[in-house]
Amino acid sequence: MKIHIKNGRVIDPASASDAVQDVFIAAGKIVALGQVPADFVANKTIDATGLIVTAGLVDLSARLREPGFEYKATLESELQAAMRGGVTSLVCPPDTDPVLDESGLVEMLKQRARMQNKAHVYPLGALTIGLKGESLTEMVELTAAGCIGFSQAEETIANTNTLQRALDYAATFGFTVWLRPQDAYIGKGGVAHSGPLASRLGLSGVPVMAETIALHTLFELMRATGAKVHLCRISSAAGLDLIRKAKKEGLPLTCDVGAHHVHLTDADIGYFDSNARLTPPLRSQRDRDAISAALKDGTIDAICSDHTPVDDDEKLLPFAEASPGATGLELLLSLALKWAEDSRGDVSLMLALSKISQHAAKVAGVPAGQIAVGQAADICIFDPATRWKVEAKALASQGKHTPFLGYELPGVVKATIVSGHIAFDTLH
Repeated sequence: MKIHIKNGRVIDPASASDAVQDVFIAAGKIVALGQVPADFVANKTIDATGLIVTAGLVDLSARLREPGFEYKATLESELQAAMRGGVTSLVCPPDTDPVLDESGLVEMLKQRARMQNKAHVYPLGALTIGLKGESLTEMVELTAAGCIGFSQAEETIANTNTLQRALDYAATFGFTVWLRPQDAYIGKGGVAHSGPLASRLGLSGVPVMAETIALHTLFELMRATGAKVHLCRISSAAGLDLIRKAKKEGLPLTCDVGAHHVHLTDADIGYFDSNARLTPPLRSQRDRDAISAALKDGTIDAICSDHTPVDDDEKLLPFAEASPGATGLELLLSLALKWAEDSRGDVSLMLALSKISQHAAKVAGVPAGQIAVGQAADICIFDPATRWKVEAKALASQGKHTPFLGYELPGVVKATIVSGHIAFDTLH
């Protein structure tokens, strides 16, 4: 399939280029930018006048719910949501059922995803068997099966001996360990940010020190083992201060933030809105402002959707009983654009896009997030001027719950191309 994308504004954060130019695709790759190559005859021409053409988005955390939780979502529904959101590469955590702790399960998931012919799916393997925090998995075998790193998802490893062994093992082979810093005991069972609002609503709290204590421990273990660590879903100003110092010290460290935490605070819980029940919890305005500053200065490498589809039976419950999580694949682009828009010129469109493409791809170590000759043709074409209203019925994801229901957001994806295959298109 030869595709000619004409008259689009091509923004590529990886090369810091922003220009109206044509893109030519053949055999799944970008073969030219600007000038038409010799003997190129397009099978399909896409007129992108007035639209932005950028690298397909890379999402560092999207739960696809297969295997085991098909009643919440399926690969088919969630990969369709990814296409609607312009997400062409995504990383999925290992907290499926059964847990991704055996190579056969990983191979099966990769095969099922390939058959969908939509986004590239990069699984994280479980760091410990069953995510129980006790016995280490066979990381070498899991990597051979297609895992790009190892994670405990939302489970903690209470035994620091085990965590040290896991980091030692990973460091020996150069694997990256993806961890959400959360103390095993402090804040356990908490459902909201520890503060005046949680006290007033009578909700059990998760203090910021649940994050900072875990970070202190992890950094000591990293110094001892030399392991590479990616920190998932940082939520606090105090945590970001520690990460900034650790990065300056030279620890091999990256981190991301959930898109919800870029915009919302614990005040958005309102009157016990269970759509705002998230992990980690939404924190204070000071924390949210620190997140924005850390994205700007590079302390936070990437924004992820933290896509976690939850069904009505688990969400339409009293706040403390509801399952945490929100749908996000279709919102990732719009929430990044909103971050730039709300900054009133402080955050460029280039920077916002880099946090959901180039930088995210670098964190995951995957060949994506770039528009350049020779690169795989993973492309997102969107209309930056059109706004859309977030409504349950408008979402392709089987998960219809998000704290952004009712919001008007900027940016509508018009076409998504994966490896030169048009996987989503509303332009004809």
